[in-house]
Amino acid sequence: MFIQTETTPNPATLKFLPGRAVLESGTFEARDATEAERSPLAKALLELPGVGGVFLAPDFISVTKNDGEWQHLRPAVLGVVTEFFLSGAPALTGEGVAGEEFFQAEDSETVETIKELIETRVRPAVAGDGGDIIFKGFRDGVVYLGMKGACSGCPSSTATLKHGIENLLKHFLPEQVKGVEQV
Repeated sequence: MFIQTETTPNPATLKFLPGRAVLESGTFEARDATEAERSPLAKALLELPGVGGVFLAPDFISVTKNDGEWQHLRPAVLGVVTEFFLSGAPALTGEGVAGEEFFQAEDSETVETIKELIETRVRPAVAGDGGDIIFKGFRDGVVYLGMKGACSGCPSSTATLKHGIENLLKHFLPEQVKGVEQV
């Protein structure tokens, strides 16, 4: 099994591409053993010394280190990922808990446009960097977004939010969107 490794804009995170499906759909993030209970893969990765977070997407795995150097940690991560895929076990078990979204009913048309812009113009680019971004809410002209994987804690995440996503949303919805905040 050949697993490609890519750097991300976040120096603490590497993106691993196993060349096969990781999740059928959606994403999953775990930053500790309790959050990883639903994912045998995330649980095994978090047991490695130095691993501080795991993000699973349909076609990649992002691993965030909290300690050590990638030159020592990368081979251990590759070993766990290879062993996991050879086992044939599912990456995720049980049902996920969907996060609550918040917005006023009268804003539903604006929210649908925001979600479509995020889905078609933002998520593909963010996934290319080893992360994900999800809509959390909309209130008083402010869009609230959650950042996952390599994007969570990335030094450039504020620039991505403020200069990239906020400008995009203000361009398409100038009367409705006043700002973007990370949840």
